[in-house]
Amino acid sequence: MTYTGEVEVGGAADVQDAGDLQITKVAVGPMSNNAYLLRCTLTGEQALIDAANEPETLLNLIRDGGLARVVTTHRHQDHWDALEDVVIATGAETVAGERDVEGIPVPTTHPVATGARVRVGSCELEVIEIVGHTPGSIALAYDDPDGIVHLFTGDSLFPGGVGKTWEPDSFKTLIDDVEFKLFDRFPDNTHFYPGHGDDSTLGAERASIPEWRERGW
Repeated sequence: MTYTGEVEVGGAADVQDAGDLQITKVAVGPMSNNAYLLRCTLTGEQALIDAANEPETLLNLIRDGGLARVVTTHRHQDHWDALEDVVIATGAETVAGERDVEGIPVPTTHPVATGARVRVGSCELEVIEIVGHTPGSIALAYDDPDGIVHLFTGDSLFPGGVGKTWEPDSFKTLIDDVEFKLFDRFPDNTHFYPGHGDDSTLGAERASIPEWRERGW
């Protein structure tokens, strides 16, 4: 079946292969959060992006493959509600942006900042701090062997706009980071995976940035 990235709570996960990294997307919880299980097809090592909710659903995805680490994209509770249960069940390490770790009640094994690398077997994801939705939000970039970049953006970037902010200064910081660190750096065919809802590409969203700036959200 062709990957669409369109998932719903209680429905099936969606799976795609990105070179040596298999990406499984599932929606969980009352806020329909996306969680992403990453698996290196060469080594079998697995990592999870956002243990958001429904630990039983996430553990069913992980199965007996084990889990090396869980990355939390930011400190809002709907993105870590299942973190403690998943860590207890798997013994996984925890990764989060260094400026958000105080807001995550499960201890962070590896606080990270821009330029850090998160390994999944033979694959490597680059950490990019995207400040504004929270002070320590991070995105993760994986460059597959076919030259396609895959961005996991948490609640910093969605199809149709940037994440929610609560004051003008935070919005300006967020949209500046999204434009300069993501859109200015990566090409149009970059595929991004948000914390809620459907995926998109930078090319599909790029022309809308001036509109986002004008409307202020």
